[in-house]
Amino acid sequence: MTTEKVTAYITDGDRLLVFSHPHHPDAGIQVPAGTVEQGESLDDAVLREAREETGLDNLEIRSYLGVREYDLSPLGQSRIQRRHFFHLVLCGEAPTRWRHYEEYPSNGSSEPIEFEFFWARFPDEVPELAGGQGELLHKLEHSCEQETEGVNESVHSIRGVEDSLSWGSGRNTGDAQRC
Repeated sequence: MTTEKVTAYITDGDRLLVFSHPHHPDAGIQVPAGTVEQGESLDDAVLREAREETGLDNLEIRSYLGVREYDLSPLGQSRIQRRHFFHLVLCGEAPTRWRHYEEYPSNGSSEPIEFEFFWARFPDEVPELAGGQGELLHKLEHSCEQETEGVNESVHSIRGVEDSLSWGSGRNTGDAQRC
């Protein structure tokens, strides 16, 4: 069985948003990510997951960075995760550090999960990301370089991926911001 997932690299200038789990430090440093719901487009899913996990409403999709598949059988699970990576930008203000509770965790827990968010200078101060989440950080650097050169990566580049999955069309909201 294959589960569709989204991963959000959220930037504000030269900073990448990362988080830790205060009550589960063994989970490592991560970026917002989660499961695509049935009938949901990839871009709707990444914006929803980012909003649910961070509490930030002022995010815009800058680009689709790619997809990777992860076989979870070494962890005792007979499934594959297909992870779609996105570059999102913050369009407005956010604190330097904050805590937020994900009210509806995708792991089935009835208890909210607390996350502690902070910004790390990209690329030099970004800590190692848990669970393979850092695999496409090199493409984030390329996305930011293109943005500063005035090349706007289109959200519609994911339309082909979504069409192959039979999931809705793209959506792009918010004000433009440079990396």
